[in-house]
Parts: sequence; structure tokens; C-alpha cells
Amino acid sequence: MASYLQIENISKSYGPKVLFEHIDFNVNEGDKVALIAPNGTGKTSLLRILAGKDKSDSGGKILFLKDIRIAFLEQEYAFDPEKSIFRQIMDGSVEWTEHLDPEHLWEYERRVQRLLTQFSLTDWDKPMKDLSGGEVKRVALTQMLASEADFYIMDEPTNHLDVDAIEFLEQHLKHARSTLFMVTHDRYFLDRVCNIVMELDRGQVYVYRGDYMNFLEKRQERIDNYNAETDKVRNVLRRELEWMHATPCARSGKAKYRKQAFWELKERAEDTYVSKQVDMSEIQQKGTYLGNKVVNCKDVSFWWEDKCYLSHFSYNFQRYERVGIVGRNAAGKTTFLDLVTGKWNPSMGGQMTGVVDLGDSLKVGYYRQTGMQFDPNQTVMDTVPSTHLLERFLFPHDMWMNPVGRLSGGERRRLYLLTILLQQPNFLILDEPTNDLDIVTLDILEEYLLEFKGSMIIVSHDRHFLDRLVDHLFVFCGDGVVKDFIGNYTEYRTFIKDYEAEQKAAQKAVAPTAPKEPARAKTPAKRKLTWKEQQELKALDEELPRLEAEKADLEAKLSSGTLSPAELQTASTRYGDLQALIDEKELRWLELSEI
Repeated sequence: MASYLQIENISKSYGPKVLFEHIDFNVNEGDKVALIAPNGTGKTSLLRILAGKDKSDSGGKILFLKDIRIAFLEQEYAFDPEKSIFRQIMDGSVEWTEHLDPEHLWEYERRVQRLLTQFSLTDWDKPMKDLSGGEVKRVALTQMLASEADFYIMDEPTNHLDVDAIEFLEQHLKHARSTLFMVTHDRYFLDRVCNIVMELDRGQVYVYRGDYMNFLEKRQERIDNYNAETDKVRNVLRRELEWMHATPCARSGKAKYRKQAFWELKERAEDTYVSKQVDMSEIQQKGTYLGNKVVNCKDVSFWWEDKCYLSHFSYNFQRYERVGIVGRNAAGKTTFLDLVTGKWNPSMGGQMTGVVDLGDSLKVGYYRQTGMQFDPNQTVMDTVPSTHLLERFLFPHDMWMNPVGRLSGGERRRLYLLTILLQQPNFLILDEPTNDLDIVTLDILEEYLLEFKGSMIIVSHDRHFLDRLVDHLFVFCGDGVVKDFIGNYTEYRTFIKDYEAEQKAAQKAVAPTAPKEPARAKTPAKRKLTWKEQQELKALDEELPRLEAEKADLEAKLSSGTLSPAELQTASTRYGDLQALIDEKELRWLELSEI
């Protein structure tokens, strides 16, 4: 394989803090590299240097193979809020389009339109200022992928994406011929897309071929070997120390080199490698009592103007229950958390009906997406005065007097999370806790949450996080509908995909039958279907295959490259409407089949 990128002797520091120093590595054609390191240790800085957005302090060399095309996805996508989605992408793609002839420019535009449709962005005239964070990220990804570059450099490509978008991106990159160099904290995404893990640790780079579990094993071997070598050095140091303490006549001028070697040996002997970990032992629950009554919701609905975000929701949360919440962006998940924790009030806007009754012993710890309200001039120690906890939560001594405003986004998130856990809640609400947290922190946070002594609600698009921690899911389907699925996220996705596959198979069968539902997905029957519901279920069994056939036909047309611009716009709009209709019908089928 050709060498696509050679890095030699690059360094980066900010003031006294050395991020990396004199590092070298190579990326070959076809490599799909995931860069891993704790937040604040230089991942984004390294990516920006590779992309030509920043410079190495030590000069060095950054050599890309001649004539390969490079695309860079930054964490924050710069855009004009007044431009439409389509115009923003085309104007932001000048470097790819300015030399294209009319035929190839037309092909590029069709590629952009196809990707937007696959990312469920069908209103191409919508202004950028009206998009959610997840939608902006999908626009940025469309612009990058449409370039069909040879080498993609990506900083957190899955942040703020819903799972449908993540899975599409996963499949696209997995089968792409492009070479990848990315920072990601999504462990499933890493395993399914990347074939190399590169670790940035203590200012140096270490390369591991294989998946994330292989990285953990090989990394531990490296640390164990380093510490074993330290033990050997200490044994040598003891002998040298005896020599240094001997009478002066034993140390003639000829031994100056040996004295210098002694001090170098002493420095190495004191350098025991300690893996950085988030130690939660100091903030485990200390008997915070949680009564039988947690939160009881009765017939709760919520409207914002003419849109329903929650419709007639009734549920009694139980002690030690672990609920995951999933759904598309803007489906009402964060609003739901405000309602069930009693944080919503009429001054916040919208209208709520029904009753939310909180238990008397409830102590809520609410980690919000936008909950950080630090004084940027306040120091880390001012924010969390426990030096022991700061050090164990990956804030070493030299950071304690740093202003919070100088921390990276991930470091501020980690500090914010610590302030929530220190409250020792018995009902923990986590709204997208995995955004901007590094993999090291996520792994240890999961271990803590597995031992958490209380009830918990988690909103997350991190599939690994949900699979490890939740007992069941509230699926936000849109229009205020919330379905309860017994099982973790992978089981839910498997159920939906199996159902879709069976519907496609039924379309070809002479006598189509209803899909067989997995045991975990089916709740005990409470009553029989009414005659009207039986007819509705029968109609859905007949209608869904037809809708799936129409969807497949549209997919073929959209990928054919034969549609005119007007036909492509019409087909894309219908595709989005059709997908929403299929989702609605599938969830209604699920509801009826559970009765």
C-alpha cells in the first residue's frame, strides 16, 4: 500500500503544557485510524496540524502523497446562518467545484442531494439558522462526503448525530475506499469503521492494529512492560546509590560520566507508569435513601404552540430502575426530562396537562446538555475544592489553579459531571452525557453507573453506553407518542430491522404473514384486540409491504442518476415523507402486536 501521510518530528505546546513532542507516524492507503487520548491532551491540535489549520512548534514534516485530495471535518462547522442548506454546501465546496466542467458539476450536485436525502434532510431550501445542532452536523458531513476525497480527517464525526445518522455514516465509511484519520469516542463506531487505534499518551504516539478491545489489551501490556523495566532500573539504581555514597576517593574525576548517568537513572527509576483513571470511590452513594415512590406520571401531555411533544403519558418510575431514552433529534426528549423532574414551569413556554408527582425522598442530579454555568475566571479548585477528587478525576495538580475558561470542552464536561455526582443524588438524569467525553472517562463512568444506588434516566445516542446500562427504553416516535421497549438498544434495533426484513420478505410471498416478534420485545398480554383493532392490524400487515416497495423503488431512482432536478427534488421529498409514514405505521403495528 502507498504511504498517504508521513509525519516526522512535530510538536505542540500551550504555554508550559506540552501536548506532544517530536512525534512520528505513518498512515498508509486504506488505513482507517481512530486517535484516542484523554480530553485536553492534543487530539484536536494534532488534527488541525495535519489539515494545515495550525503549525507544529518544532517544524518537522507533514508529507501527503502527491495529488491526493484531503477533506477536513472540524468539530464546529462554520456556516452562514442566512444561506439555505443546499447553497451553504455548494458555496462551501468551491475548492471541489471551481474546476469542474458542467457535466461533472451536475454529478456533484446530484451527489450532494442524494447524501442530504440519506441524512434525512429533504428540505434543501431551509435556512441554516433554523437547523438543530444534529442537522448542522449532517450538513457538514454531506459537504465532506460529497467531495469523495482520498483522505478524510474527522474530529468527532458522530457528535450530536442521532443513531439513524450514525448508522448511515458508519456504513458509508466502512465501505468507502477513502483513508480515514479521526477522533471518535463512539466505541461501536470505532470498532465497525476503523482498523487501527492510535493512542496519544504522555506526548508520544503508539499504534495498535485491531479493534478497541485489542487496544486495551495491548496498551496494558505496554504499561506492564514499562513498569517491569522500571523495577529493573531501580535495582541498578541501588548499586549506583551505594557507589555515590562511598568515600570521595572512590569517585575520581574519571567517573564524572558515571555521576551524570546516576541522575538520569534516578529520574527514570522514579517514572512509574500509572494509568489515568476516573476513580469514583469517593463519590459513591453513602446511603442516600430512596423511598418506594420515585416519580409518578399520570396522563401527562405537553404542547409547544401547535406541536405535541408528549401525549397522555402515564408511568410510575420504580426504585433502582434504569431507563434509556432514544428518538430522533427534536422529538421532545429533553422536554420530557424537564417535565418528569419538575423542572418545567409555565414561564419556560409551552403548555402541560396531567400530573407529575415526585417522591418525598427524591434527590435529583440532573446533568443537562446546556447545564454548565461556570464562571470562566473561577479556578478548577474553586469549582471543586476537593484536591483528592480533582486528581482522581483526571485533573492533576498543575491544573488546579487554571481558570475554567481555559479548559477544553471535554474537560469542562468532566468537571460539570463531577459537580453533579458530588451531590449524591438518588435519581440521576443524564442528558447526552457522552458528548465531548473521552473514551477513558466513558469507560470508568460506566463502571460507576453500574454500581449507582438509585434510579436513572439516560438520554444518549451512544449505543455502547445504553447497552451496558439500561433495562428498557422509552422510544420517542414523534407527535408525542412514547413506546416502552423491554431490552437494550441493540435488541431494539435488531427487532426493528428483523421486522423490516420480514415485511420485505412478506411482500414476495403469496400469503404474507405477520412478523414473529422476539420474546424480549413482547410484553404480557393485558387484553384481547377489539374487532376494530384486529382489522387495523390486518390492514397494516398489507400496507407496510406496499410502502416498503415504494421506498425501495424511490431508492433505486435516487441512485440512478437519471432524474432531472425537479424530479430529484420531488422524489427526495416523497422519500422523507415515506420514511416518516413507515416509522409511524411500524410503531402502530408494534403497539397493536403487544396487546
